[in-house]
Amino acid sequence: MTDHPIRPFADNEAVRRVGTGLLDRSLPKEEWTHEAHLAACLWLVRERPDFACETDLPATIRAFNAAKGGVNDDMQGYHETLTQLYLRGVRMFAATLPEGLPLVEAVNRLLASDMAPRDWPLRFYTRERLFSVAARRGWVEPDLAALE
Repeated sequence: MTDHPIRPFADNEAVRRVGTGLLDRSLPKEEWTHEAHLAACLWLVRERPDFACETDLPATIRAFNAAKGGVNDDMQGYHETLTQLYLRGVRMFAATLPEGLPLVEAVNRLLASDMAPRDWPLRFYTRERLFSVAARRGWVEPDLAALE
């Protein structure tokens, strides 16, 4: 899961387009990549203080998935533990960035960080726990290590 090349963003507007495309459901489904998830999350944290990520993001992602023909059930679509884990990680990462760093540089640093690999959550969770129905439906605490 770690052998995917990093696909950095070209500029601030490319990041904002992903974020607004998530919110208004205009982003093409094929552009809702792992990098897009991380970029949208960091954009929301940095530039949308009116958006309560912990409570608003779940419904936003579910609605986006449904609008693109996806299904949110016990096997696919929205995953609460993954969303909340990445949100916590992105908030922690954002707190380490220099003030005034352009959005695209912040996102591309995130994509080059230890948090970017797709298997990052498995540092904290066993596969069985992370991909359980309980973890998809709600937050479950890590069983391998705490997020610090």
